[in-house]
Amino acid sequence: MIFLLLARLIQIYTFVLLIRILATWIPNLDPYNPVVRLLFQITEPILDPARKLIPPIGMIDISPIVVFLVLGLLQDLLIQMAR
Repeated sequence: MIFLLLARLIQIYTFVLLIRILATWIPNLDPYNPVVRLLFQITEPILDPARKLIPPIGMIDISPIVVFLVLGLLQDLLIQMAR
């Protein structure tokens, strides 16, 4: 039961991370908007270490892709452990 709960939390976090990434593509997005600030505060603790490990390729930051992969693997592992 706890493994399924953790897997669900990872799924929700992944969705929040996706929203943050899509939000960065919006031109003229107010970085001081409370919702935008909350998204950045929630996701930055995971993205910052990933950025330090994985340098950008040109001007493209691929660290979110790696974070998505790691979160997906962790979620699958938790679901397997629940069975």
